[in-house]
Amino acid sequence: MRIKSGLTWVVLVVAIVFAQAAPASAGEVAGIFGQGRTRLIVTGGTGYAFNETYFVFGVGASYFVLDGLSAGLDLEWWSSADPNIFKVSPSLEYVFYQIPSVKPYVGAFYRRSYIDGFDDLDSAGARGGVYIPAGKNTHIGLGVAYESYFSCDKATYDSCTSTYPEISVTVAF
Repeated sequence: MRIKSGLTWVVLVVAIVFAQAAPASAGEVAGIFGQGRTRLIVTGGTGYAFNETYFVFGVGASYFVLDGLSAGLDLEWWSSADPNIFKVSPSLEYVFYQIPSVKPYVGAFYRRSYIDGFDDLDSAGARGGVYIPAGKNTHIGLGVAYESYFSCDKATYDSCTSTYPEISVTVAF
């Protein structure tokens, strides 16, 4: 009878301990992609326009308005060729933070391109890819983007659509 009684107490104590443990909140599960978090983005690489190869440098920031959903603004400078290009892009992105390892994402953006000597060019696009953890608050982004240009003059531009890879380093705080 004592063994059974002792076992009952152990089961009761274990049940009480586990009942006291608070479940993870949505914000804890979302981590760096949780509501109220801010993210800084740095990009770099090469781009091709006007039969020239450019060095492209970009910075951006976004704010998570909901768990997984961010609104952001990115800036790009295209240099080392002529004409100079500067781009401004507001965007929305959703990160599937519920997945435990890599974090898939999808997004949409509008872009205004300022090109020396040409009319400004507007475009919109979509992107998708994955964020790979690289530290506590850091992720490497690997993805692809599709962009379509509005009022595109085919006599000036080789193509009015573009598909390109994206690589980024993201730090959240």
